[in-house]
Amino acid sequence: WMNKKMKKDVKLSPSAIIAVGFLLLILTATLLLMLPCAAKSGRATPFIDALFTATSATCVTGLVTVSTALHWSFFGKCVILLLIQIGGLGFMSVMTAASLLVRRTITLRERMVIGAGFNLDSYGGIVRLTRRVLFGTLLFEGIGAALLSVRFVGEFGLLRGIGMGIFHAVSAFCNGGFDLMGTPDDPFCSLVGYAGDPLVSLTIMALIVIGGLGFFVWSDVWDRKCFKRLTLHSKLVLTTSGALLAGGFVLTLLFEWSNPATLGGMTLPHKLLAAAFQSVTLRTAGFNTIDESALTGPSQALACVLMLIGGSPGSTAGGLKTVTAAILALSALGALRGHTSVVAFSRTIEPRSIMNAVALTVIGVTLSLGGACAISFIDSVPMHLCMYETASAFGTVGLT
Repeated sequence: WMNKKMKKDVKLSPSAIIAVGFLLLILTATLLLMLPCAAKSGRATPFIDALFTATSATCVTGLVTVSTALHWSFFGKCVILLLIQIGGLGFMSVMTAASLLVRRTITLRERMVIGAGFNLDSYGGIVRLTRRVLFGTLLFEGIGAALLSVRFVGEFGLLRGIGMGIFHAVSAFCNGGFDLMGTPDDPFCSLVGYAGDPLVSLTIMALIVIGGLGFFVWSDVWDRKCFKRLTLHSKLVLTTSGALLAGGFVLTLLFEWSNPATLGGMTLPHKLLAAAFQSVTLRTAGFNTIDESALTGPSQALACVLMLIGGSPGSTAGGLKTVTAAILALSALGALRGHTSVVAFSRTIEPRSIMNAVALTVIGVTLSLGGACAISFIDSVPMHLCMYETASAFGTVGLT
């Protein structure tokens, strides 16, 4: 009886299982990345660099302490790519995929954990949603890899070009931000060399946006096929994402138009493309086609806001989420108008959802500001630069 009671007491909640699972995955990956065969030099990578890389890849952040292209061997890059894929989909989704392949029954507890990973309250249709997630992921990443390979094969050769296409398609769709473009002269150049390339830029942008909308939104759009029939969640995600992307694009053009270090020296089509890419990548992707260190002050402030908001619930993106930002904006607007309830698309938003949005925002801003203050104090770095770094880390963006 005591043994049964102890086993019952130590059962972890779905959220705890996800947290523990990610921790174990990060630690395992750290050990793999420390192996001599994981580095091009054939020497073991220091623990702190391996841990940082494993954490960044698993959390699809994209911040790095060593150049992904120059430091890691083929084995190391494969480990990083696998971590990005698992981190973007959620390790329980990957485990479910394995179970489906061997025709194993998904238990109720496993459905609860998957639902927690997708940020869902209901566990009905979880297996069907997971199948759609896996199929959609393979479809979008496959199309993205094929399009990118068209450009990369001519530049890097057949095998390496296809490998580059696959790596960047997965990294973009999962909002990972890891790239293989580093050179000895510029180890952390990201996609700066493709700022005026429509094929690469538009493909990466499309993958980032699709991955950042959320798996539930895909399924809802597929089932209902009409905006009016979509759930309130999907409507908020689509409208808020569109508004943030458009606003980021216009403001980036405004703030950087004459900045010679970013958009100033480009032609009009290239300016439009680079500004659009900057707006999209701030949604937790982490690639860049312009020099982030050369951004003007207003652009840095805009970037911090967009990075903190991030993508949408149940997606491959991080941040406070678009729905949280929408609820806060609607609450503020309702308060200014003297309303006692918050309404969106003729639907009343529950007070509990408003409380959650406020709590998440307070926690996120507090952590980002606290981290920025700590870094600024310890390393004597200007506060605005520290805020950019911590907003990027909290939103799992990867820009620096």
